[in-house]
Amino acid sequence: MAQKAKPARVVKAARQAEVRLPPLRPFEGVEGLGGLGGGGLEPDGDYDGVEFRDLDLGGQDAAGALFMDSAMVGCGVGETRLARARFVDSVLTELRGVGTDLAEASLRDVEIVDARLGGVQLHGGVLERVVVRGGKIDYLNLRKARLRDVVFDGCVLVEPDFGAASLERVEFRGCVVRGADFTGTRMKDVDLRGAAELEIARGIECLAGAVISPGQLMELAAVFAAGVGVRVAGVGE
Repeated sequence: MAQKAKPARVVKAARQAEVRLPPLRPFEGVEGLGGLGGGGLEPDGDYDGVEFRDLDLGGQDAAGALFMDSAMVGCGVGETRLARARFVDSVLTELRGVGTDLAEASLRDVEIVDARLGGVQLHGGVLERVVVRGGKIDYLNLRKARLRDVVFDGCVLVEPDFGAASLERVEFRGCVVRGADFTGTRMKDVDLRGAAELEIARGIECLAGAVISPGQLMELAAVFAAGVGVRVAGVGE
């Protein structure tokens, strides 16, 4: 008697970030924060319910700072130091800059919208219920980061580095992923089927725990073959 085929395992969807900001106070001139005229961002600062709009925060040091119920809109963050910073229930819109340092930062219930960033250092970071929507991020460093319930939606990621990272319930929807490095990545319920373009440079053997579409399988066939040491050649070659 023929055995019944096992039902296909359902991929668990990422839990969506739902950010509802309260009325915000502008950063410049906020009592106790000093504003840009009073020295700008500060290490271990507490920015609760504050809006940063159209400000150049480049090169400033806010390592270890807490941003809660906050918004950054149209700000420059080139080489801004935000290592070990915490972003909670916040929206980051149209940020721009190169070399932003977010090493070991924590993002929980955060929306990142239409960013134009390059060389972002988020290695060792923790991302939970985060949406990256639109925009373009070049050379995003997520090595050894932990991502849970993260959605990349309609954005462009150029050579993102997920090396040795942990990805759980991560979705790629309508986004372009070029030259991704998944070396040593641990995956669970990672859905790559919605990616408009998927190019994997390294770590193809670490896709266990991910799901791809039949079309993506065909496009990645050569990479899979190389990953297991199979040489593809025509007869007589």
